[in-house]
Amino acid sequence: MSPTSDFFDVVVIGGGPGGYAAGLYGASAGLSVAVIEKDKVGGTCLHRGCVPAKEFLETAAVYRSVNGAAEFGISTSEPKIDFSVSQNRKQKVVDQLWKGLSGLMKSRKIETIEGTGKYLGNGRVQISDGRIIEGESIILASGSVPRSIPGFEVDGKIVMTSDEVLSLTSLPSSVVVIGGGAIGCEFASMMSDLEAQVTVLEALPQILPGVDKDVVDVVAKSFRRRGIAVHTGVAVSGHTPNPGGGTTVHFGDNQSVSVDAVIVSVGRRPNSDGLLGEETFVEVDQRGFVKVDPYMRTSEQGVYAIGDLVATAQLAHIGFAEAIVAIKHILSEPVVPVDYSKVPWCIYCHPEVAFAGFTEEAARAAGYDVIVKKDPFGGNSRARIVGETDGVVKVIAEKMPDGSAGKILGVHMAGPWVTEQLGQGYLAVNWEATPDEVSQFIQPHPTLSEAFGETVLALTGRGLHVG
Repeated sequence: MSPTSDFFDVVVIGGGPGGYAAGLYGASAGLSVAVIEKDKVGGTCLHRGCVPAKEFLETAAVYRSVNGAAEFGISTSEPKIDFSVSQNRKQKVVDQLWKGLSGLMKSRKIETIEGTGKYLGNGRVQISDGRIIEGESIILASGSVPRSIPGFEVDGKIVMTSDEVLSLTSLPSSVVVIGGGAIGCEFASMMSDLEAQVTVLEALPQILPGVDKDVVDVVAKSFRRRGIAVHTGVAVSGHTPNPGGGTTVHFGDNQSVSVDAVIVSVGRRPNSDGLLGEETFVEVDQRGFVKVDPYMRTSEQGVYAIGDLVATAQLAHIGFAEAIVAIKHILSEPVVPVDYSKVPWCIYCHPEVAFAGFTEEAARAAGYDVIVKKDPFGGNSRARIVGETDGVVKVIAEKMPDGSAGKILGVHMAGPWVTEQLGQGYLAVNWEATPDEVSQFIQPHPTLSEAFGETVLALTGRGLHVG
Protein backbone atom coordinates (compact mmCIF):
# COMPACT_ATOMS: atom_id res chain seq x y z
CA MET A 1 0.00 0.00 0.00
CA SER A 2 1.40 3.41 -0.91
CA PRO A 3 1.48 5.93 1.92
CA THR A 4 -1.07 8.72 1.80
CA SER A 5 1.44 11.05 3.44
CA ASP A 6 5.20 11.43 3.61
CA PHE A 7 5.24 12.85 7.15
CA PHE A 8 3.90 11.30 10.36
CA ASP A 9 3.99 12.04 14.05
CA VAL A 10 5.48 8.57 14.58
CA VAL A 11 7.13 6.15 12.16
CA VAL A 12 7.53 2.60 13.47
CA ILE A 13 9.95 0.21 11.79
CA GLY A 14 8.62 -3.29 12.43
CA GLY A 15 5.07 -4.56 12.90
CA GLY A 16 5.61 -7.21 15.58
CA PRO A 17 4.15 -7.02 19.11
CA GLY A 18 6.19 -3.96 20.09
CA GLY A 19 5.72 -2.21 16.76
CA TYR A 20 2.00 -2.73 16.33
CA ALA A 21 1.39 -1.97 20.01
CA ALA A 22 3.18 1.35 19.56
CA GLY A 23 1.04 2.04 16.52
CA LEU A 24 -2.24 1.20 18.23
CA TYR A 25 -1.43 3.07 21.43
CA GLY A 26 -0.14 6.11 19.58
CA ALA A 27 -3.09 6.22 17.20
CA SER A 28 -5.48 5.98 20.18
CA ALA A 29 -3.87 9.18 21.48
CA GLY A 30 -4.48 10.97 18.17
CA LEU A 31 -1.01 10.64 16.67
CA SER A 32 -0.56 10.01 12.95
CA VAL A 33 1.34 6.72 12.69
CA ALA A 34 3.03 4.73 9.95
CA VAL A 35 4.12 1.13 10.58
CA ILE A 36 6.59 -0.43 8.16
CA GLU A 37 6.48 -4.22 8.02
CA LYS A 38 8.25 -6.47 5.51
CA ASP A 39 5.88 -9.42 5.96
CA LYS A 40 2.64 -9.37 7.95
CA VAL A 41 1.78 -7.34 11.02
CA GLY A 42 1.98 -9.49 14.13
CA GLY A 43 5.63 -10.35 13.56
CA THR A 44 7.42 -13.44 14.79
CA CYS A 45 5.13 -13.83 17.81
CA LEU A 46 1.95 -14.23 15.78
CA HIS A 47 3.27 -15.96 12.68
CA ARG A 48 6.37 -17.95 13.67
CA GLY A 49 6.58 -17.91 17.47
CA CYS A 50 4.34 -17.60 20.51
CA VAL A 51 0.93 -18.21 18.95
CA PRO A 52 1.68 -21.14 16.60
CA ALA A 53 3.90 -22.80 19.23
CA LYS A 54 1.11 -22.66 21.81
CA GLU A 55 -1.37 -24.04 19.28
CA PHE A 56 0.83 -27.10 18.84
CA LEU A 57 1.23 -27.40 22.60
CA GLU A 58 -2.56 -27.42 22.81
CA THR A 59 -2.58 -30.25 20.26
CA ALA A 60 -0.26 -32.13 22.61
CA ALA A 61 -2.58 -31.40 25.57
CA VAL A 62 -5.60 -32.77 23.70
CA TYR A 63 -3.64 -35.89 22.79
CA ARG A 64 -2.69 -36.37 26.46
CA SER A 65 -6.33 -35.97 27.48
CA VAL A 66 -7.54 -38.57 25.01
CA ASN A 67 -4.80 -40.99 26.08
CA GLY A 68 -5.83 -40.55 29.70
CA ALA A 69 -9.58 -40.75 29.14
CA ALA A 70 -9.87 -44.27 30.56
CA GLU A 71 -8.97 -42.93 34.01
CA PHE A 72 -12.26 -41.00 33.91
CA GLY A 73 -14.26 -44.02 32.73
CA ILE A 74 -14.36 -42.93 29.11
CA SER A 75 -13.49 -45.57 26.51
CA THR A 76 -11.82 -44.45 23.28
CA SER A 77 -9.87 -46.07 20.52
CA GLU A 78 -6.13 -45.47 20.45
CA PRO A 79 -5.57 -41.87 19.29
CA LYS A 80 -3.67 -41.18 16.08
CA ILE A 81 -1.90 -37.99 15.08
CA ASP A 82 -2.42 -36.26 11.74
CA PHE A 83 -0.12 -33.32 12.28
CA SER A 84 -1.12 -31.75 8.96
CA VAL A 85 -4.58 -31.15 10.47
CA SER A 86 -2.99 -29.43 13.47
CA GLN A 87 -0.85 -27.39 11.09
CA ASN A 88 -3.97 -26.28 9.19
CA ARG A 89 -5.72 -25.42 12.44
CA LYS A 90 -2.68 -23.43 13.57
CA GLN A 91 -2.71 -21.47 10.34
CA LYS A 92 -6.43 -20.79 10.68
CA VAL A 93 -5.91 -19.41 14.19
CA VAL A 94 -2.98 -17.27 13.04
CA ASP A 95 -4.83 -15.95 9.99
CA GLN A 96 -7.90 -15.02 12.03
CA LEU A 97 -5.79 -13.10 14.53
CA TRP A 98 -3.77 -11.44 11.74
CA LYS A 99 -6.92 -10.30 9.91
CA GLY A 100 -8.36 -8.95 13.14
CA LEU A 101 -5.18 -7.06 13.92
CA SER A 102 -4.94 -5.68 10.38
CA GLY A 103 -8.53 -4.49 10.55
CA LEU A 104 -7.97 -2.86 13.92
CA MET A 105 -4.93 -0.97 12.66
CA LYS A 106 -6.87 0.18 9.61
CA SER A 107 -9.78 1.36 11.77
CA ARG A 108 -7.35 3.47 13.81
CA LYS A 109 -6.07 5.03 10.55
CA ILE A 110 -2.56 3.61 10.94
CA GLU A 111 -0.67 3.66 7.64
CA THR A 112 0.73 0.15 7.16
CA ILE A 113 3.52 0.14 4.59
CA GLU A 114 4.83 -3.10 3.13
CA GLY A 115 8.60 -3.26 2.93
CA THR A 116 11.79 -3.08 4.98
CA GLY A 117 12.59 0.17 6.75
CA LYS A 118 16.02 1.69 7.24
CA TYR A 119 16.52 4.66 9.52
CA LEU A 120 18.72 7.20 7.74
CA GLY A 121 18.92 9.82 10.49
CA ASN A 122 17.28 13.20 11.06
CA GLY A 123 13.81 11.62 11.22
CA ARG A 124 14.02 10.03 7.76
CA VAL A 125 13.19 6.40 7.00
CA GLN A 126 13.90 4.76 3.68
CA ILE A 127 11.60 1.96 2.58
CA SER A 128 12.98 -0.94 0.52
CA ASP A 129 11.25 0.35 -2.64
CA GLY A 130 13.32 3.54 -2.40
CA ARG A 131 10.69 5.86 -0.95
CA ILE A 132 11.58 8.05 2.00
CA ILE A 133 9.12 9.09 4.69
CA GLU A 134 9.67 11.24 7.76
CA GLY A 135 8.58 11.13 11.36
CA GLU A 136 8.63 13.59 14.21
CA SER A 137 9.54 10.55 16.29
CA ILE A 138 10.93 7.19 15.20
CA ILE A 139 10.43 3.86 16.96
CA LEU A 140 12.77 1.01 16.00
CA ALA A 141 11.02 -2.33 16.51
CA SER A 142 12.56 -4.73 13.99
CA GLY A 143 12.54 -7.70 16.37
CA SER A 144 14.85 -10.69 16.37
CA VAL A 145 15.81 -13.81 14.44
CA PRO A 146 16.83 -17.29 15.68
CA ARG A 147 20.46 -17.75 16.66
CA SER A 148 22.48 -20.49 15.02
CA ILE A 149 25.53 -22.41 16.21
CA PRO A 150 28.61 -23.56 14.28
CA GLY A 151 28.36 -27.04 12.86
CA PHE A 152 24.57 -27.00 12.69
CA GLU A 153 23.71 -25.19 9.47
CA VAL A 154 19.94 -25.00 9.10
CA ASP A 155 18.56 -26.95 6.15
CA GLY A 156 14.91 -27.04 7.21
CA LYS A 157 14.78 -30.83 7.02
CA ILE A 158 17.27 -32.34 9.46
CA VAL A 159 18.48 -29.20 11.23
CA MET A 160 15.75 -26.72 12.12
CA THR A 161 15.09 -23.62 14.16
CA SER A 162 11.71 -22.69 15.60
CA ASP A 163 10.75 -21.16 12.24
CA GLU A 164 11.01 -24.51 10.44
CA VAL A 165 9.49 -26.59 13.24
CA LEU A 166 6.35 -24.48 13.22
CA SER A 167 5.86 -25.18 9.51
CA LEU A 168 6.04 -28.98 9.76
CA THR A 169 3.15 -31.07 8.45
CA SER A 170 4.52 -34.29 9.96
CA LEU A 171 6.63 -34.96 13.03
CA PRO A 172 10.01 -36.70 13.27
CA SER A 173 9.99 -39.88 15.34
CA SER A 174 13.12 -38.81 17.23
CA VAL A 175 14.67 -35.42 17.83
CA VAL A 176 17.50 -33.66 19.65
CA VAL A 177 16.68 -30.25 21.08
CA ILE A 178 19.83 -28.16 21.50
CA GLY A 179 19.07 -25.69 24.28
CA GLY A 180 17.02 -26.34 27.40
CA GLY A 181 15.63 -22.85 27.85
CA ALA A 182 11.97 -21.88 27.66
CA ILE A 183 11.53 -22.47 23.91
CA GLY A 184 13.60 -25.65 23.94
CA CYS A 185 11.59 -27.14 26.80
CA GLU A 186 8.33 -26.25 25.09
CA PHE A 187 9.39 -28.05 21.92
CA ALA A 188 10.72 -31.01 23.89
CA SER A 189 7.47 -31.31 25.84
CA MET A 190 5.29 -31.04 22.74
CA MET A 191 7.32 -33.54 20.72
CA SER A 192 7.39 -36.04 23.58
CA ASP A 193 3.65 -35.81 24.19
CA LEU A 194 3.12 -36.55 20.48
CA GLU A 195 5.23 -39.72 20.83
CA ALA A 196 8.64 -38.61 19.54
CA GLN A 197 11.77 -39.77 21.34
CA VAL A 198 13.35 -36.57 22.67
CA THR A 199 16.84 -35.70 23.90
CA VAL A 200 17.57 -32.25 25.37
CA LEU A 201 21.16 -30.95 25.40
CA GLU A 202 21.82 -27.91 27.61
CA ALA A 203 25.23 -26.31 28.13
CA LEU A 204 24.37 -24.83 31.54
CA PRO A 205 24.03 -26.85 34.77
CA GLN A 206 20.21 -26.94 34.65
CA ILE A 207 17.39 -26.70 32.15
CA LEU A 208 15.32 -23.50 32.29
CA PRO A 209 18.27 -21.29 33.36
CA GLY A 210 17.18 -18.44 35.62
CA VAL A 211 14.08 -20.26 36.87
CA ASP A 212 13.79 -21.08 40.59
CA LYS A 213 15.34 -24.48 41.32
CA ASP A 214 12.26 -25.89 43.06
CA VAL A 215 10.23 -25.16 39.94
CA VAL A 216 12.90 -26.61 37.64
CA ASP A 217 12.91 -29.78 39.73
CA VAL A 218 9.19 -30.30 39.03
CA VAL A 219 9.71 -29.98 35.27
CA ALA A 220 12.84 -32.14 35.27
CA LYS A 221 11.05 -34.91 37.21
CA SER A 222 8.14 -34.83 34.75
CA PHE A 223 10.52 -34.97 31.79
CA ARG A 224 12.32 -38.00 33.25
CA ARG A 225 9.07 -39.85 33.90
CA ARG A 226 7.94 -39.23 30.32
CA GLY A 227 11.19 -40.57 28.88
CA ILE A 228 12.74 -37.26 27.80
CA ALA A 229 16.51 -37.64 28.07
CA VAL A 230 18.05 -34.47 29.50
CA HIS A 231 21.80 -33.84 29.49
CA THR A 232 22.94 -30.67 31.26
CA GLY A 233 26.40 -29.16 31.40
CA VAL A 234 27.25 -30.49 27.94
CA ALA A 235 28.37 -28.79 24.74
CA VAL A 236 27.56 -30.00 21.23
CA SER A 237 30.44 -30.44 18.81
CA GLY A 238 28.61 -31.14 15.55
CA HIS A 239 26.62 -33.82 13.77
CA THR A 240 27.21 -36.49 11.15
CA PRO A 241 24.40 -37.25 8.66
CA ASN A 242 23.42 -40.93 8.62
CA PRO A 243 23.46 -42.81 5.27
CA GLY A 244 19.88 -43.97 5.72
CA GLY A 245 18.56 -40.60 6.86
CA GLY A 246 18.66 -38.50 9.97
CA THR A 247 21.88 -37.63 11.73
CA THR A 248 24.10 -38.41 14.71
CA VAL A 249 24.65 -35.54 17.14
CA HIS A 250 27.96 -35.43 19.02
CA PHE A 251 28.07 -33.87 22.49
CA GLY A 252 29.78 -33.92 25.86
CA ASP A 253 32.65 -36.33 26.42
CA ASN A 254 32.52 -38.43 23.22
CA GLN A 255 28.78 -38.99 23.58
CA SER A 256 26.38 -39.17 20.65
CA VAL A 257 22.76 -39.84 19.78
CA SER A 258 21.18 -40.70 16.42
CA VAL A 259 17.92 -38.94 15.59
CA ASP A 260 15.69 -38.00 12.67
CA ALA A 261 15.97 -34.26 13.29
CA VAL A 262 17.70 -31.56 15.31
CA ILE A 263 16.01 -28.45 16.70
CA VAL A 264 18.42 -25.61 17.43
CA SER A 265 16.91 -23.57 20.24
CA VAL A 266 19.71 -21.41 21.61
CA GLY A 267 17.92 -18.08 21.74
CA ARG A 268 17.42 -15.21 19.35
CA ARG A 269 19.57 -12.30 18.22
CA PRO A 270 18.46 -8.72 17.48
CA ASN A 271 17.45 -8.06 13.89
CA SER A 272 19.57 -4.93 13.58
CA ASP A 273 21.53 -5.75 10.41
CA GLY A 274 20.87 -3.08 7.81
CA LEU A 275 18.53 -1.18 10.11
CA LEU A 276 20.61 1.99 10.45
CA GLY A 277 22.18 4.33 7.92
CA GLU A 278 25.61 5.91 8.25
CA GLU A 279 24.27 9.31 9.31
CA THR A 280 22.43 8.14 12.41
CA PHE A 281 23.62 8.65 15.96
CA VAL A 282 21.85 5.54 17.25
CA GLU A 283 24.31 3.36 19.17
CA VAL A 284 24.40 -0.42 18.87
CA ASP A 285 26.35 -2.66 21.25
CA GLN A 286 28.73 -5.43 20.18
CA ARG A 287 25.94 -8.02 20.30
CA GLY A 288 23.75 -6.01 17.91
CA PHE A 289 21.30 -4.63 20.49
CA VAL A 290 20.29 -0.99 20.21
CA LYS A 291 21.22 0.93 23.35
CA VAL A 292 18.36 2.64 25.18
CA ASP A 293 17.66 4.39 28.47
CA PRO A 294 14.76 3.48 30.82
CA TYR A 295 12.37 5.51 28.64
CA MET A 296 13.39 3.51 25.55
CA ARG A 297 15.24 6.52 24.11
CA THR A 298 18.26 5.78 21.93
CA SER A 299 21.34 7.99 21.76
CA GLU A 300 19.68 10.04 19.00
CA GLN A 301 17.01 12.51 20.02
CA GLY A 302 13.53 11.56 18.91
CA VAL A 303 14.46 7.95 18.20
CA TYR A 304 13.28 5.08 20.41
CA ALA A 305 13.86 1.31 20.32
CA ILE A 306 11.70 -1.43 21.83
CA GLY A 307 11.12 -5.18 21.90
CA ASP A 308 13.66 -7.81 20.96
CA LEU A 309 15.85 -5.14 19.38
CA VAL A 310 16.95 -4.02 22.86
CA ALA A 311 18.71 -6.09 25.53
CA THR A 312 15.67 -6.73 27.70
CA ALA A 313 13.58 -9.87 28.24
CA GLN A 314 12.55 -11.24 24.83
CA LEU A 315 8.87 -11.56 25.64
CA ALA A 316 5.99 -10.25 23.53
CA HIS A 317 4.31 -8.61 26.51
CA ILE A 318 7.53 -6.76 27.32
CA GLY A 319 7.35 -5.31 23.81
CA PHE A 320 3.81 -4.15 24.58
CA ALA A 321 4.94 -2.48 27.80
CA GLU A 322 7.96 -0.81 26.19
CA ALA A 323 5.77 0.48 23.36
CA ILE A 324 3.52 2.22 25.87
CA VAL A 325 6.53 3.72 27.66
CA ALA A 326 7.87 5.11 24.36
CA ILE A 327 4.55 6.57 23.22
CA LYS A 328 3.85 8.14 26.62
CA HIS A 329 7.29 9.74 26.55
CA ILE A 330 6.64 11.05 23.02
CA LEU A 331 3.37 12.55 24.31
CA SER A 332 5.19 14.08 27.33
CA GLU A 333 2.85 12.19 29.63
CA PRO A 334 3.84 10.85 33.07
CA VAL A 335 5.43 7.45 32.54
CA VAL A 336 6.91 4.76 34.75
CA PRO A 337 9.72 2.73 33.11
CA VAL A 338 9.42 -1.05 33.01
CA ASP A 339 10.81 -2.76 36.11
CA TYR A 340 12.39 -5.77 34.45
CA SER A 341 13.08 -7.49 37.77
CA LYS A 342 9.34 -7.95 38.33
CA VAL A 343 7.92 -8.80 34.91
CA PRO A 344 5.75 -11.91 34.42
CA TRP A 345 7.27 -14.97 32.78
CA CYS A 346 5.29 -17.88 31.36
CA ILE A 347 6.63 -21.14 29.91
CA TYR A 348 4.11 -23.48 28.30
CA CYS A 349 5.80 -26.87 28.58
CA HIS A 350 4.03 -29.62 30.53
CA PRO A 351 3.87 -28.93 33.42
CA GLU A 352 3.61 -25.19 32.82
CA VAL A 353 5.87 -22.65 34.53
CA ALA A 354 5.04 -19.09 35.59
CA PHE A 355 6.83 -16.62 37.84
CA ALA A 356 7.50 -13.01 38.74
CA GLY A 357 10.14 -11.43 40.96
CA PHE A 358 13.19 -12.83 42.72
CA THR A 359 14.05 -16.49 42.84
CA GLU A 360 15.06 -17.65 46.31
CA GLU A 361 18.71 -17.75 45.25
CA ALA A 362 18.58 -14.28 43.67
CA ALA A 363 16.83 -12.78 46.71
CA ARG A 364 19.54 -14.07 49.05
CA ALA A 365 22.24 -12.88 46.63
CA ALA A 366 20.65 -9.43 46.69
CA GLY A 367 21.10 -9.33 50.46
CA TYR A 368 17.60 -10.22 51.62
CA ASP A 369 16.91 -12.44 54.57
CA VAL A 370 13.90 -14.42 53.38
CA ILE A 371 11.02 -16.60 54.47
CA VAL A 372 9.89 -19.22 51.95
CA LYS A 373 6.72 -21.30 51.79
CA LYS A 374 5.85 -23.98 49.24
CA ASP A 375 2.56 -25.71 48.48
CA PRO A 376 2.59 -28.78 46.21
CA PHE A 377 -0.36 -29.22 43.89
CA GLY A 378 -0.78 -32.79 45.15
CA GLY A 379 -2.92 -31.48 47.99
CA ASN A 380 -5.05 -29.21 45.81
CA SER A 381 -8.62 -30.45 45.27
CA ARG A 382 -8.98 -29.14 41.72
CA ALA A 383 -5.61 -30.56 40.69
CA ARG A 384 -6.76 -33.97 41.94
CA ILE A 385 -10.04 -33.60 40.06
CA VAL A 386 -8.39 -32.80 36.73
CA GLY A 387 -5.66 -35.39 37.30
CA GLU A 388 -2.76 -32.93 37.12
CA THR A 389 -0.94 -33.06 40.46
CA ASP A 390 2.64 -32.39 39.38
CA GLY A 391 3.49 -28.91 40.56
CA VAL A 392 4.33 -26.45 43.28
CA VAL A 393 3.58 -22.87 44.30
CA LYS A 394 6.51 -21.13 45.99
CA VAL A 395 6.30 -17.68 47.56
CA ILE A 396 9.36 -15.78 48.80
CA ALA A 397 8.97 -12.91 51.26
CA GLU A 398 11.39 -10.61 53.02
CA LYS A 399 12.06 -11.65 56.62
CA MET A 400 11.51 -8.76 58.99
CA PRO A 401 13.57 -8.15 62.17
CA ASP A 402 10.79 -9.64 64.33
CA GLY A 403 10.77 -12.81 62.20
CA SER A 404 7.52 -12.04 60.41
CA ALA A 405 7.09 -12.02 56.65
CA GLY A 406 7.35 -8.62 54.96
CA LYS A 407 6.88 -7.70 51.31
CA ILE A 408 6.51 -10.53 48.82
CA LEU A 409 9.66 -10.71 46.68
CA GLY A 410 8.86 -13.55 44.30
CA VAL A 411 6.11 -15.94 43.24
CA HIS A 412 7.08 -19.11 41.36
CA MET A 413 4.78 -21.81 40.04
CA ALA A 414 4.91 -25.07 38.15
CA GLY A 415 1.81 -27.08 37.45
CA PRO A 416 -1.53 -27.17 35.64
CA TRP A 417 -2.48 -23.91 33.92
CA VAL A 418 -0.19 -21.81 36.12
CA THR A 419 0.30 -19.39 33.22
CA GLU A 420 -3.32 -18.41 33.81
CA GLN A 421 -2.86 -18.15 37.59
CA LEU A 422 0.10 -15.79 37.84
CA GLY A 423 -1.97 -12.58 37.86
CA GLN A 424 -2.48 -12.30 41.62
CA GLY A 425 1.15 -13.25 42.30
CA TYR A 426 2.40 -10.70 39.77
CA LEU A 427 0.29 -7.97 41.40
CA ALA A 428 1.53 -8.95 44.87
CA VAL A 429 5.17 -8.67 43.78
CA ASN A 430 4.75 -5.38 41.92
CA TRP A 431 2.65 -3.74 44.61
CA GLU A 432 5.14 -4.93 47.26
CA ALA A 433 2.25 -6.41 49.17
CA THR A 434 2.77 -8.36 52.38
CA PRO A 435 1.35 -11.80 53.18
CA ASP A 436 -0.88 -10.21 55.84
CA GLU A 437 -2.45 -8.03 53.14
CA VAL A 438 -2.80 -10.68 50.43
CA SER A 439 -4.11 -13.33 52.82
CA GLN A 440 -7.24 -11.20 53.31
CA PHE A 441 -8.38 -12.15 49.79
CA ILE A 442 -10.87 -15.02 49.82
CA GLN A 443 -9.84 -17.74 47.37
CA PRO A 444 -12.67 -19.67 45.67
CA HIS A 445 -12.74 -23.41 46.38
CA PRO A 446 -12.04 -25.75 44.71
CA THR A 447 -9.69 -23.96 42.33
CA LEU A 448 -6.10 -24.34 41.26
CA SER A 449 -5.48 -20.68 42.11
CA GLU A 450 -6.22 -21.21 45.82
CA ALA A 451 -2.80 -22.87 46.08
CA PHE A 452 -1.31 -19.37 45.91
CA GLY A 453 -3.66 -18.14 48.64
CA GLU A 454 -2.81 -21.14 50.83
CA THR A 455 0.91 -20.50 50.43
CA VAL A 456 0.59 -16.82 51.29
CA LEU A 457 -1.59 -17.63 54.30
CA ALA A 458 1.13 -19.96 55.55
CA LEU A 459 3.57 -17.05 55.43
CA THR A 460 1.47 -15.27 58.06
CA GLY A 461 2.31 -18.11 60.44
CA ARG A 462 -1.22 -19.49 60.50
CA GLY A 463 -1.64 -21.68 57.45
CA LEU A 464 -4.55 -24.05 56.92
CA HIS A 465 -3.18 -26.86 54.80
CA VAL A 466 0.38 -25.61 54.36
CA GLY A 467 2.78 -25.74 57.30
